[in-house]
Amino acid sequence: MPLMPSLPENATLFDLLTRFPDIAKRLVPCNDYVMRGASPLSAKDRELIATFVSSLNSCNYCAGSHGAAARAFGVPEATISMLAENIDTAPVDEKLRPLLKFVEKLTRDPARMTSADADAVFSAGWDEEALFGAILVCCVFNFMNRLVEGCGLVASETQAASGGKFLFEKGYAAVPGAAGIRSD
Repeated sequence: MPLMPSLPENATLFDLLTRFPDIAKRLVPCNDYVMRGASPLSAKDRELIATFVSSLNSCNYCAGSHGAAARAFGVPEATISMLAENIDTAPVDEKLRPLLKFVEKLTRDPARMTSADADAVFSAGWDEEALFGAILVCCVFNFMNRLVEGCGLVASETQAASGGKFLFEKGYAAVPGAAGIRSD
């Protein structure tokens, strides 16, 4: 049950954004840019990173819906479930592994980031744009996880699957609240 009495009993993020349209007008375009804008990281990779960060934060709402989106992009369920347990043994592309380790450390222990963490990403063949893209996804989902958890949103498996399908098919710009953006 949501922690905000004005929200319906089975409130979704869409309900929250509809209830608070001023933040939605700003938040949705940012999320769209980070998750679907131009990037060396594919939408598939970004959804996997979003799912991973959400799993690290024990945010079942976001892990569920973004996991569904990642699966729709072709990420196997085994990859998603094993990634949260152990990056080193999860069946992920070797080039992606250093990015995942970077966002794991950034999520769990941000004050301990070092140049060695970035160097591992660069050594795997990624450039600064890719690293910055991964950092942005990590930041957005640490924020969104706290927003969802702070408001008490809980998604059923059906809601998570529906949300993931929506993101896969329509993207972030179609999320309620994206329209009517002011330029102030």
